[in-house]
Amino acid sequence: MISDGLNGQVAGESGTFDLIILDLMLPGKNGYELLKAWRQQDHLNFPVLILTAKDTLPDKANGFALGADDYLVKPFHREELLMRIQALLRRSGQQQTVQQLTHANLVVNLAARTVLVNQQSLNLIGKEYDLLVYLLENPGIILTKMQIFQRIWGLDSTTGQTVVEVYLSTLRKKLKQAQAQLKIKTVRNVGYLLED
Repeated sequence: MISDGLNGQVAGESGTFDLIILDLMLPGKNGYELLKAWRQQDHLNFPVLILTAKDTLPDKANGFALGADDYLVKPFHREELLMRIQALLRRSGQQQTVQQLTHANLVVNLAARTVLVNQQSLNLIGKEYDLLVYLLENPGIILTKMQIFQRIWGLDSTTGQTVVEVYLSTLRKKLKQAQAQLKIKTVRNVGYLLED
């Protein structure tokens, strides 16, 4: 969770989010300003759900005019928020409909959170699994350490970006021991690339 508008704008511009829940009353830059800035950039097409105490019709009209996809007023029911999120992800094509990811001799079952190499189970714990899935979802694309850190650990994590290197090293060792046929390339001073 990001609690101020300036950091929120930078985080949104990183392009690592499938959906953003946006409060309008933020210090630094308010939610309207953030939404306007994001929608002026063609590559930032994530859905935005405004979640706010501002409940007047002009507030809602302004939010939708600036590019909001949905608008929910506080207080709200948690179940309604979850249903709206699912609907937005489904409409935007971001919701996970693929049940399996494959790469050479490696198969990941997303529903069961299992990994098979040559039909043998590979034990990956927590963030190791999440890191592998993120790489498999983006073959041939350079992912920066910041992108990986934000996606897997989140901006509010108390750990540092060096954790990415530690987990990637462990993941590589496990994949090599299991004889997985995939190559994670280090792009110096930038990030990592799963060779397609």
